[in-house]
Amino acid sequence: MEDNQYIFIIYSVFSLSIVVFSLLMNAILLKFITNLGIRGKDQPIVRWSSVSKPAIGGLTFYIAFLLSTACYAIFFPSTPLYHDTQALGVIGATALAFLMGLADDAYNTKPWLKFFVQVVCGVLLIGTGIYIHFFDNQLLNYGLTIVWIVGIMNSINMLDNMDGITGTVSVFILLICLSNLAVNHQYASFDFIAILGMIATLIAFLFYNWHPSKMFMGDTGSQFLGMFIATMGVKYIWNSSVLDGAPNPMQQIFTVLIAFMLPIIDTTSVVINRLARKQSPFIGGKDHTTHHLSYLGLSDSRVGFIFLGISFVSLVICFGIFKFVDSWRWYHSLTLTVYFLVVFALLYGFTQVNKEKR
Repeated sequence: MEDNQYIFIIYSVFSLSIVVFSLLMNAILLKFITNLGIRGKDQPIVRWSSVSKPAIGGLTFYIAFLLSTACYAIFFPSTPLYHDTQALGVIGATALAFLMGLADDAYNTKPWLKFFVQVVCGVLLIGTGIYIHFFDNQLLNYGLTIVWIVGIMNSINMLDNMDGITGTVSVFILLICLSNLAVNHQYASFDFIAILGMIATLIAFLFYNWHPSKMFMGDTGSQFLGMFIATMGVKYIWNSSVLDGAPNPMQQIFTVLIAFMLPIIDTTSVVINRLARKQSPFIGGKDHTTHHLSYLGLSDSRVGFIFLGISFVSLVICFGIFKFVDSWRWYHSLTLTVYFLVVFALLYGFTQVNKEKR
């Protein structure tokens, strides 16, 4: 059997197994854990959902990630993980993010502690060689990497405001990273199997999180997922190159903008609107782009499908960049600028309608 056929069969069985395992694990957790992430039952609910639900999805995310790590060691014993410094960095940083999110769901930790842990995660990644290659000055690259890690972890957390949204958007961002690995034939890497496992467990999570949901991912899930997505974004979107192999700053910027379009637009819109109202951007509210689409009369499921559609277009565009763009031209920048601004203008414009419903 050829190597490609062997890898295809192994990964197909692996993906299906992770989906089935995650479905069963979520069902078990729903039966035995009913209050994780539910705090202040007597206080007004800030979430979009009017009913408090257990925030246990993140537990399955992390277990699936550990299973993916173990499976890599089994499938590819000739390349031990302890020789891969970057893989160890991913494992360590995601473990730290998971524990911090779990503590927040259980005890409602202080914001400064969450921020500190996020910065430590970024420093840990830099120490293991994972950082953004953008500036000629290395210190600026390190600084940009920490800002990116902290920003995406918080952005994914903020995006987790309506059933099915964060899981759907995250699946497509990870598919973009996976497409980069596939285009470069890096099938036997730790990152490939880790991303594949994460996509599989997210699909299983969406079975329980799509409207009407039975569970949330909570900070346990959003912090771990944000850390994982931000890291893969550094490696396979920020540091990706076109076919001629030459890094291009404009290509980096626009690929990142398209891949992370929805988290960037939602977070930017919320921050602008809250600052305009002289409110803190870091306190929860029902003023996200998803909420304002609902205020227009769309059901939660239709909002989810709109975000799914936009995410799918982003996947197609990024795959086209990885596969077919041999060198970056000015018209690439112009086309993607127009596309990004149109989507931003539409979603931000919707937040200016029915303001009183915030």
